[in-house]
Amino acid sequence: MNEATPERADLVRIPTGIPGLDEMIEKGFPFPSVILVSGTAGTGKTTFALRFLCEGAARGEQGLYFTTLSEPTQWMLRFSSQFDFMKPEYFDNEIVYEDLGDHLRSGDSDKLIEVIEKRIAEVVPQRIVIDPITVVGEMFGENYRQFLFDLTNRLKNWNATTVVTGEVRPGELYPPEISYAVDGIVLLHLSEELGARRKYLEVLKMRGTNHLTGKHSIDISRKEGMVVLKARF
Repeated sequence: MNEATPERADLVRIPTGIPGLDEMIEKGFPFPSVILVSGTAGTGKTTFALRFLCEGAARGEQGLYFTTLSEPTQWMLRFSSQFDFMKPEYFDNEIVYEDLGDHLRSGDSDKLIEVIEKRIAEVVPQRIVIDPITVVGEMFGENYRQFLFDLTNRLKNWNATTVVTGEVRPGELYPPEISYAVDGIVLLHLSEELGARRKYLEVLKMRGTNHLTGKHSIDISRKEGMVVLKARF
């Protein structure tokens, strides 16, 4: 007797909020999942993360923004409020801002995960951002890789899609310590061409997704934040 082939279940997806990106990844990030957004300074990682959270807020979804940089909310809003999609009223309502700086300085990786999970349980977000995750490596040293493994596994147990940003040095593609544990990797490139700096986005990895490959030109504007330009051609 031939056993019936099980039907393939379609992944639930949530829109990223980045114009042009959803068309590259079958209409959005898998939900739930953990996605790494990697790039050098100035490539738009925080802009990407904020646009992702604001897209959720506009759809009535709860967001939770963890920062590792010890920046007060008003300081972050001072610059990000220049974008049209950023609405200050989202913060402390649809988007909860949480500073992890004090907990990082303690050097206790288990305690940090406990703090993150406790806040997730309180807020019950559908969208989470940790920006940037690589600062943690400077604090935890040899315990960093184990921390990342434990953190990503814990995050996948929550009913949310998490974007973690990773800062890299020029010439590096992504932080290797976390790349193996995440479900997707989006690279933000900055290249100098004919005397001008140009920015590109590349989907390097997206589990369960037939995604477009290669570098795609992007622009960052006040109106929409980050835009994948190829989608407009």
